[in-house]
Amino acid sequence: MAMVDWYVEGVSFGNCNCRYGCPCQFEDLPSQGHCHGFEVMRIDKGHFGDVPLAGLHAAVVYSWPGAVFEGNGTMQAIIDPRADESQRQALKTILHGGETKEAATHWWVFHAMSSTVHPPIFKPIDFQIDIDARTARVVISDVLESTGRPIKSPATGGEHRIRISIPNGIEFDLAEIGSASTRATGTIALDITDSYGQFNILRHSGAGPVH
Repeated sequence: MAMVDWYVEGVSFGNCNCRYGCPCQFEDLPSQGHCHGFEVMRIDKGHFGDVPLAGLHAAVVYSWPGAVFEGNGTMQAIIDPRADESQRQALKTILHGGETKEAATHWWVFHAMSSTVHPPIFKPIDFQIDIDARTARVVISDVLESTGRPIKSPATGGEHRIRISIPNGIEFDLAEIGSASTRATGTIALDITDSYGQFNILRHSGAGPVH
């Protein structure tokens, strides 16, 4: 049976507990031996079959006791309450790796590596981002707050700009890297300070990132 044709394009910000050079991006083990974090996106263009998705926000909070590929993780999607029922089901499917080729997106991997997948919740997501400036702010009421900023040089105090390019990756082509801090008090708790922050354009389909 043919998969549903879907596509999302927009901007994304994420924060995990690893050092600024997140080892996952270099096929290495987590800085602290485990992986906790979240990702948020704003969809500027998108559809799931004939269901339009432009203008909506969504996030995923996750936690693994070890490296992601070792499994036994926990995840939960947070979906914009402005979405109608068909849009909610579409975003849930995408974020849970549905209608997606095996291992083609990071969402597919996150879901496959999670033994506990909590039902999505529907909360307003206040999300602002400037990718080039490496700044972001996220507020999900009663669930999560996060901020992103440029990395500061400990020697000069000046802003340090660095990017990660993964031409054949499953998450992004090019990401600006900064410093981020997140507090989450929902089903999955996070307490992360000045660690890996990722700012990127996101273009995904069921076949993987659109390069």
